[in-house]
Amino acid sequence: MKKLLITALLCATPTFAAEDDAFVEFKVLKPEIAIKAAIAAMNHCQDAGYQVGVSVVDRFGLTQAYIKSRYAGLHVQETATRKAWTAVSFRTSTLELDASTQPGKEAFGIRFISQPLPLGGGVTIEAEGSIVAGIGVSGAPGTDIDDECARAGIAAIEEDLLGF
Repeated sequence: MKKLLITALLCATPTFAAEDDAFVEFKVLKPEIAIKAAIAAMNHCQDAGYQVGVSVVDRFGLTQAYIKSRYAGLHVQETATRKAWTAVSFRTSTLELDASTQPGKEAFGIRFISQPLPLGGGVTIEAEGSIVAGIGVSGAPGTDIDDECARAGIAAIEEDLLGF
């Protein structure tokens, strides 16, 4: 009986990669969850009367999902994707990054790098303390509204994130 209990405990204990292991483990969103977040963010903005584009990138900044409202501007694909990429790359919301990269601030130089877009609307998506994706919204009449719509997209998948 003791042997059975010890075996059961050993099987139930999670295994962790050793520090000297050659592999790294990470999590990313399933495509259908990325799409769900994008659609929810777009719908939140549309319900408020705004035509937007929404991009979800994985933890490495690669696009997983993109959707736009019927009448959203031509620029929204690039700006939504860059906002999502920026949030993941700098591990912070782009609304916060906008404030910390203003002229005279220590991080002002970030504005001169080609890819980052420190305008509100990009937010990291986290599960179990790790960034698993980023979502970016562009096209609302203010970056604070873009940010609100991005967060609505995240709220729509919160239950899905608990499964990670």
